[in-house]
Amino acid sequence: MTGQPPDTEIINKVLKGEQSAFALLVERYQNYVFTLVLRFTENREDAEEIAQDVFVKAYRSLADFRGDSKFSTWLFTISRTTCLSFLRKKKLDTRSLDNERTGIQVENRESGFNANVVEQKSKHAMLNQAIAMLSPDDAQVLNLFYKGDQTLEEIGKIMRLEPNTVKVKLHRARQRLKEKMEKYFAHEVREIYAD
Repeated sequence: MTGQPPDTEIINKVLKGEQSAFALLVERYQNYVFTLVLRFTENREDAEEIAQDVFVKAYRSLADFRGDSKFSTWLFTISRTTCLSFLRKKKLDTRSLDNERTGIQVENRESGFNANVVEQKSKHAMLNQAIAMLSPDDAQVLNLFYKGDQTLEEIGKIMRLEPNTVKVKLHRARQRLKEKMEKYFAHEVREIYAD
C-alpha cells in the first residue's frame, strides 16, 4: 500500500467532514467484507446486500472507532453482527464456511487461466471444505488468523477471550484441521506435495 494513506488518516478526514474520503475505505475493504459475508450466507445477492449494509453501518458508526485495534477488526465485528441479524430475520442457518462456491475470493487479480491459478483455487477449495467440517469456533479462529490477518490480541477482542486462550484454541484448531485433511483429503494432499 505504498503511497496510500493509512486507515486512521482516512477516518480522520471523514470525521472532519470530508465524507467522500470514506469511498477509499470502501474500495480498500470491499473484497474483505464481501468474502466474510459470503461465508455466512450462500446467496450472492444476499451477500451483496449485507456487504452494503455493513459499510452503511460502518459509516454511521465511524465516530465510535477508537483505534484500539485495526480498522479491519472493527469492520469484521460489524460484518458478523450484521450477518447474524440478517440471518435471524430470514430464519436461515448460519454457516461458517460452506462449499466451493463460497471459497476464498482469490487475492491475486490475474485474469489468466494458468495452471498455477487453477491449482491454487483447488487447494483453497479443499482447505475450505476441511474448515467447514470443523466446529464454528475452530473455523472462526482459523479464518481470523489466516484469512483475516488478525493478531492473537485482535482475535481475543472479537471472540472475547484472552490472547493466551486464543493461542491455545488456534493450536488445537490447527490440529483438528490437520486430522480432517489427513482423513478426508489424504490422496489430494499427497498429490500436491509429490511435486
